Amino acid sequence: MLQWADTIFVMEKTHRTKLQKRFRAAIGGKRIICLDIPDDYEFMDPELIRLLEVRMARFLPLQPPSA
Repeated sequence: MLQWADTIFVMEKTHRTKLQKRFRAAIGGKRIICLDIPDDYEFMDPELIRLLEVRMARFLPLQPPSA
């Protein structure tokens, strides 16, 4: 998945470091953005979803409402 990605998002700086060490060849010069969200939430936790929406909003274009 890293090979086709233009931008890679991680929650913590430790995630970025691990990616850079383990997948250096696949990452190349791709942009890695750390959202500074502690990785201590359960899967699909509503608070985590809210944080992701807020922190990622500036990086993702607004989608028009589906018809």
